[in-house]
Amino acid sequence: MTKNLYRSNDRVLGGVCAGLAEYFGLDITLVRLAYAVLTFCTAFSGVIIYIIAWIIIPPRY
Repeated sequence: MTKNLYRSNDRVLGGVCAGLAEYFGLDITLVRLAYAVLTFCTAFSGVIIYIIAWIIIPPRY
């Protein structure tokens, strides 16, 4: 059986980080923290990546 990547219903903003955490079996808090650190360290280019992921990754129904 294949796993599919979906935005999570356990969301703070768009559900992208929670969906990635569910897909890879990681803790949601660690994924959100890693995203925040990487966004800060890359001059906030993570915001653009998050918006693109929000558009590309389908919602879970």
